[in-house]
Amino acid sequence: MVNELRLSELKRHAMTGVSYMLPLVVASGLLIAIGNIFGGNPSLISNYKGSYSIWQAAVTLGVYGMQLIPAIMSAAIAYSIADRPGIAPGLLMGMIANAIGAGFFGGMLGGYLAGWCVNFLKKVVKVPNWAQALMPMLILPLLASVIIGFIMFFIIGGPVAAASFALTDMLQNMQGGSAALFGAIMGAMAAFDFGGPVNKVASLFADGLLLQGVCGPEAIKICASMIPPFGVTLSWLMRKKRYSKGESDNIKIAFPLGICMITEGVIPIAAVDPLRVVFSCSAGAAVGGAIIMLLGVQSPVPSGGMFIVPAMNNPIGFLIALGIGTVITAALLTLLKKDAVEEEPIEEEEAELDLGDIQIK
Repeated sequence: MVNELRLSELKRHAMTGVSYMLPLVVASGLLIAIGNIFGGNPSLISNYKGSYSIWQAAVTLGVYGMQLIPAIMSAAIAYSIADRPGIAPGLLMGMIANAIGAGFFGGMLGGYLAGWCVNFLKKVVKVPNWAQALMPMLILPLLASVIIGFIMFFIIGGPVAAASFALTDMLQNMQGGSAALFGAIMGAMAAFDFGGPVNKVASLFADGLLLQGVCGPEAIKICASMIPPFGVTLSWLMRKKRYSKGESDNIKIAFPLGICMITEGVIPIAAVDPLRVVFSCSAGAAVGGAIIMLLGVQSPVPSGGMFIVPAMNNPIGFLIALGIGTVITAALLTLLKKDAVEEEPIEEEEAELDLGDIQIK
């Protein structure tokens, strides 16, 4: 029970970090994508005294935003753990992670360590009454920054950075079967629970790799998140008898949500027949993810659904993967699901009132 509580706490803090980080990721990614699309892959602004175009400014602003992501992630996690005293050391740990190459995952680790250190210091550091007001704004942030900063610089930062570089090199060098297998596993994870914990793990992994310059997993995440609502909708169009009226109404909502990369609209359909729906959606997403990797599709933007497809390096390849994954999901659902049985409302029969035996005296 204690382990479950600790795991749920870790997840809650990580989700807080993601919720604070995601707007910055999306805004930065879109700025880079827009600048590249309309500016023809412009160079970054390196000299503010010289002239530069609006597209150079957009790309540069997006790159600056991406560099801030480890710090925002770290600060948000530390804030979730230790409240306001955790913000400053969390920001600094994220900056250290970015500087030494530990990136997104180093920022996450630094955020946890900073928050835990602040909470520990709250219990052990005792000051006179007149200095109590200095605890949250000076003493705790300073001590935690020094302690965890030295740990990041001299102990754990190097190994985390080395692991991050090794993972990046491995993914960038993947070809053929290994790339397809990675894409299939990640695609299945992203679609498995329709925005649940497994999806969040895959999403977090893809977001971290995006900061390392590996954009393929983001394309897998986007494709796999859209395949379930598209596949369910196509199967409904192919054979409407497979779905009840309530499910049909939910599908009409799930499809437009899917266009925006919101997978949760499939949950009411999956709740009725979880095994068949989960298997079909995961299988289609796995195939879509494998095709994404084989075709080398990359997305510089982590969210946005169909609206950010033009920003990808290979939009046609993405649409092919999305289409094939959708068709496979729809075909499996049509084959595996049974026709829905509508429950007829139970009508209570009214007892007939016999007035013949009534006597009036």
